[in-house]
Amino acid sequence: MLAFLKSFERFIIMALLCMMVLVVLFSTVELGWLLIEQMAHPPRYIALDFQELSHIFGFFLAILIGIELLETIKMYIEEERVNVEIMFLVAMIAVTRKVVILDIKEITPLGAMSIASLILALSIGYYALKKSGSSDRREQEKKDV
Repeated sequence: MLAFLKSFERFIIMALLCMMVLVVLFSTVELGWLLIEQMAHPPRYIALDFQELSHIFGFFLAILIGIELLETIKMYIEEERVNVEIMFLVAMIAVTRKVVILDIKEITPLGAMSIASLILALSIGYYALKKSGSSDRREQEKKDV
């Protein structure tokens, strides 16, 4: 039964990896097409307006989130563990994406404080993780072996 569960888990992880690769690939192609399309319209090669820029930056950050999730899945396949540092980076990129695409006119003071608290909590957590050196120790152990 455990062998079946292990095989099933491996199958699901590989399926997720394949789907994530497709999502990142198609998103990157779509972002490239969007940039070409935006630059082709008159006035050509002129800076985009703020709304278009925030849409493009949001799209770009969404692709970065996908790449970080790919790294997480890859590491899980190789080492059968989740890298906490990468998860912090994914969360920070996701929050950054939200801040970039956020319409400042629509946010309430409580919403702004919530986002600020989330950024602070993630920053403190990431700092504590780096300060503990746990990821650095793992890298050093790999080199020693």
